[in-house]
Amino acid sequence: MISTSAAARSAAQRVTLRNALIGGVGVLLLLSIVRYIANADDLTSSGAFEQALKSAVPILLAGLGGLYAERCGVVNIGLEGMMILGTWFGAWGGWMWGPWWGVAIGVAGGAAGGLIHAVATVTFNVDHIVSGVAINILGAGVARFLSSIAYTPETGGGVTQSPGVGGHIGVFSVPVLAGGDVFGWHSPDVLDWLDTKRWFFASDVAGVLHGLMANLSLLTILALALVPATWWLLWRTRFGLRLRSVGENPSAAESLGVAVYRMKYLGVVISGAFAGLSGAYIVLVTSGVYKESQTGGRGFIGLAAMIFGNWRPAGVLVGSGLFGFADALQTRNDASVHALLLFVGLAAGVGAVLVIRRRKALNIGLFAVVAAGAIAWYVTSDTVPPEFVYCTPYVVTLVVLAAAGQRLRPPAADGLRYRKGQIT
Repeated sequence: MISTSAAARSAAQRVTLRNALIGGVGVLLLLSIVRYIANADDLTSSGAFEQALKSAVPILLAGLGGLYAERCGVVNIGLEGMMILGTWFGAWGGWMWGPWWGVAIGVAGGAAGGLIHAVATVTFNVDHIVSGVAINILGAGVARFLSSIAYTPETGGGVTQSPGVGGHIGVFSVPVLAGGDVFGWHSPDVLDWLDTKRWFFASDVAGVLHGLMANLSLLTILALALVPATWWLLWRTRFGLRLRSVGENPSAAESLGVAVYRMKYLGVVISGAFAGLSGAYIVLVTSGVYKESQTGGRGFIGLAAMIFGNWRPAGVLVGSGLFGFADALQTRNDASVHALLLFVGLAAGVGAVLVIRRRKALNIGLFAVVAAGAIAWYVTSDTVPPEFVYCTPYVVTLVVLAAAGQRLRPPAADGLRYRKGQIT
């Protein structure tokens, strides 16, 4: 029975991987077609995907943080406030002692926010949503108060901004493929050469891969490595099994000797640490300085990426990439943003064809309406209003969550209050 179950699980994983690869190739092919028709070379350039990766990493880290909390049964909408604490303490630590100290202190700041959330929800049984909202308000207030004390005009900072963080976190490029160095020798850059040729599909694939392999911050590499590390920890270790059991049925877990309160505390503090790392990343990699409100709601988008990913690390990665690409649109030229209307229209058309076999008239109709509207907008206009571009990440968040809502399966005890010894 065990071997049969393991074989079935392995077969399901292979099917999922195959479908993911087919989907990825399909998206790249569609982007290549749109780039060719619209003559929007920047749409699949290495610069576009390099910026998309930088935009996606903070969302990814926040989403992974939310995953740890909700897998132990605690809803954490306070990710935004914990990210704010991460930005402030990351900037302060980096200003005082250098960027890697900023990373460590930013993580500690976010973990402190997670600890407050754990005390409120686990020990005092406060409603999780109320506590999360309070953390968001507290994070912003604490950051402003500390700025007024630490960043005096003499330091070059102020109430809303820190001095510049000294030093920098190193970068890495893959040798040969992206022009990285090998023992002091600067290797060729094959993908960049292929990207500049602007050949159909081949250059588009090269541009995407180059953007994901060149000039990678070491902190970016760490963030990406945390995805498989999280999967291994939560699904392949005793700690992960206990943490997930607490989020599914805390009474049953307690009856088997699991320290429910301890696991909840660990899950929420780890969640805050990830959010703090996300905030430190924004300061130390993206901007080089702390600014008030610079998180820009990424904590909430990270929570949306976690939900879109069905409370699994790989899903969080995919959702973060989608939202990161939408966020990166603000830095691209008008032609590329306008070309995305055609991409949305064609993608919706493909979606309508794929759902025909399911015979769900409502879904087919929605896809058809989106396809017709996006293509009509593309044909009848030359640009996209900048106001729409700025709100694109949030619109994409709402649309994706609405579309994914039917297949979601959160932990069974997520958000429920629990008292030791209670029977559920």
